[in-house]
Amino acid sequence: MFLGLLIALGVLVADQLSKFWVLNFLLEDRAGIFYTSFFNVVRAWNTGVSFSMFNNYGGMGAVLLSMLALLIVLFLLYWLKNENSRLAQVALGFIIGGALGNVIDRIRLGAVFDFLDFHIGESHWPAFNLADSFICIGAVILIAQGLWDACSKKREKEL
Repeated sequence: MFLGLLIALGVLVADQLSKFWVLNFLLEDRAGIFYTSFFNVVRAWNTGVSFSMFNNYGGMGAVLLSMLALLIVLFLLYWLKNENSRLAQVALGFIIGGALGNVIDRIRLGAVFDFLDFHIGESHWPAFNLADSFICIGAVILIAQGLWDACSKKREKEL
């Protein structure tokens, strides 16, 4: 469990420091910085969930989403406590740290600060942040490990 908690703390600190630095030093008073033909750093406020879904519910939405995220974090902490796989502990740490980073934004700022903007021409992927990235990476690791374990068990039964 200690490994997952340490990872979660590292993700939380990296997320909050990156948001603080981008918002207060990199962007300052600009709406965005255009770096390449496919990547920008922008100022985007997300009151919804991932990729701006449910973005139209205002302050009450932020409170409800924060409470839901905290309930999910409690479930993930219970899972982490009982998890033996170090890889799964790392993945759970990624998800927990990312979720807490976004909850802190919702509570402190009323919305999640997103700043990474990838695009092809005029087609933009919704802006996101480090917390979102770690949540996705953790989820992919858990899914891949689950598939790997299921295939391994199936092969063992066939032998």
